[in-house]
Amino acid sequence: MTSSKRFIVEVEPAVEAKDGKPSLGPVYRSIYAKDGFPPPIPGQESCWDVFRMSVEKYPDNRMLGTRHLVDGKHGPYVWLTYKQVYEKVIRVGNAIRACGVEPGSPCGIYGANCAEWVIAMEACNAHGLYCVPLYDTLGAGAIEFIISHAEVKIAFVEEKKLPELLKTFPAAGEYLKTIVSFGKVTPEQRKQVENLGLVIHSWEEFLSLGDDKNFDLPLKKKTDICTIMYTSGTTGDPKGVLISNNCIVTMMAGVKRLLDSANESLNPNDVYLSFLPLAHIFDRLIEECFINNGASIGFWRGDVKLLVEDIAELKPTIFCAVPRVLDRIYGGMQQKTAANNFIVRSIFNLAYSYKAHHMKAGKKHSEASPLSDKIVFSKVKKALGGNVRIILSGAAPLASHVEAYLKVVACCHVLQGYGLTETCAGSFVSLPNEMDMLGTVGPPVPNLDARLVSVPEMNYDALSSTPQGEVCIRGDVLFSGYHKREDLTKEVLVDGWFHTGDIGEWQPNGSLKIIDRKKNIFKLSQGEYVAVENLENVFGQVSDIDSVWIYGNSFESCLVAIVNPNKQAVEHFAEAHNISGDFESLCENPKVKEYILAELTRIGKDKKLKGFEFPKAVHLDPVPFDMERDLLTPTFKKKRPQMLKHYQNVIDNMYKTINKK
Repeated sequence: MTSSKRFIVEVEPAVEAKDGKPSLGPVYRSIYAKDGFPPPIPGQESCWDVFRMSVEKYPDNRMLGTRHLVDGKHGPYVWLTYKQVYEKVIRVGNAIRACGVEPGSPCGIYGANCAEWVIAMEACNAHGLYCVPLYDTLGAGAIEFIISHAEVKIAFVEEKKLPELLKTFPAAGEYLKTIVSFGKVTPEQRKQVENLGLVIHSWEEFLSLGDDKNFDLPLKKKTDICTIMYTSGTTGDPKGVLISNNCIVTMMAGVKRLLDSANESLNPNDVYLSFLPLAHIFDRLIEECFINNGASIGFWRGDVKLLVEDIAELKPTIFCAVPRVLDRIYGGMQQKTAANNFIVRSIFNLAYSYKAHHMKAGKKHSEASPLSDKIVFSKVKKALGGNVRIILSGAAPLASHVEAYLKVVACCHVLQGYGLTETCAGSFVSLPNEMDMLGTVGPPVPNLDARLVSVPEMNYDALSSTPQGEVCIRGDVLFSGYHKREDLTKEVLVDGWFHTGDIGEWQPNGSLKIIDRKKNIFKLSQGEYVAVENLENVFGQVSDIDSVWIYGNSFESCLVAIVNPNKQAVEHFAEAHNISGDFESLCENPKVKEYILAELTRIGKDKKLKGFEFPKAVHLDPVPFDMERDLLTPTFKKKRPQMLKHYQNVIDNMYKTINKK
């Protein structure tokens, strides 16, 4: 049965609610998969096959590029070819095995993206090791937890991250026995590590360990686990998401079908700037796609302030980013436009309006106003290196006004995607030259099925005229479960469907719009998950407050707090600091606000919260949250949508103040 929606087809009908179970919306898949899902490329059973086949096909193509310091300045990109990378991968793989690490063992990688990161990753792929990225933004103690939970025996680490890794001992020493620095090792570090009973190698030392060894590569299967990616998402410890070879090669086949269908196929001449963390599935998948096509990957220098310089030097053709980065680019462009004189601004605004009008009317971005592109927007294109043909945003929602602006001025496709680690990244992606997909994440990628499931308690109906419900995904792109957490796996994997916890709404054209979160867990704009109920329990331990409501959303990078302060405590503080006024005026006093914010920060540090979990601003309401204003239920639970409506102006002002800093 074919759906009336342009970009999806219905493959299974809806199911009405019965036996206490919610209604199930129709099962949809991409129009590009109406005749079946695209199979992986023949011969690609594993991620190792992806790299090995490209080495055979493109041995002399540039693969990994790095900017080195020359006379105190970073020079041009210096490249390793596919063949050169392969040779290093073989040496590293042999060295790992020489340390007694057998196939099926976990191997940690800790640090910023670099050529050595990818080489270590490919060595894991070659020998059937579980690549386990160690990602410190998951919070204090996360590295130690991951090493112990995954039973990591050997870890590669960025030179400047060595001190952080060593802080995990002695606890991590139960499993971790070998450390390999991506750079050098100081005599002090070597002594410190040896005193802990471990072995440490510099990069060059480790490479030489594999020179006289020749271990056979084990047979890899699609079902083998390729990587264990730890992710936040709920309260408690990070969860280890088990990603198989099949997940990645299946998703790559879907991405290829999608790009081929949109006439935007990847090719060996494509260039990618690697700056999103390889510890996340988004960047890992993109880099696998580039490797599959014999394309080039250049690494940033690790400083966001120098990112524009790296872009100008590398001249990427595909630019993947999170909304926070695109927001900065948008803000910079707006400032430059505003700094021009009236005539220049007027020409820019006229060109923008003209091109936007024609794009909304259905013209391709390249045909909407070639003259405007040449005369007005070419400077924007040049600022992005001059060769970008696709900007892809993921990890959190991109504000519609930023997306619309970039679609016009960047002279390239601007696409928004949606996915989770558990679904191997890009489950939905908007399509090129489809302006009516603005603000959506597009239709499903053509290698998975998607449906909405009604959430009656939130008044979301998957069978209504505007279908809304929890987004559920089925297919070979799904993860194999949570490492050592079968209980959590069973919660989210039901009858072959992964329940994302996000609320979606089908649009008339078949694209999906994410509109809510089923639980009180959401992403900030940099892609980090926040569980507000857990934070409110922590901050509620501050003795000088009676109640606290924590708020954040996916368009902001930080949290804010609405607090009912304790009247007696505030008056005591005011008296001690010679601040006059009644309770209501004291709640408006900046010094009192600073004091309460400092108390929230203090308890957050005591409880070892992550940096992004601290509120950056606070509003003090002298009137307690109550049922009279419809802010609480009869059981005194917060009504979050009503809280947001009531405090919207206050929240907007707090974010304005924060964003001005």
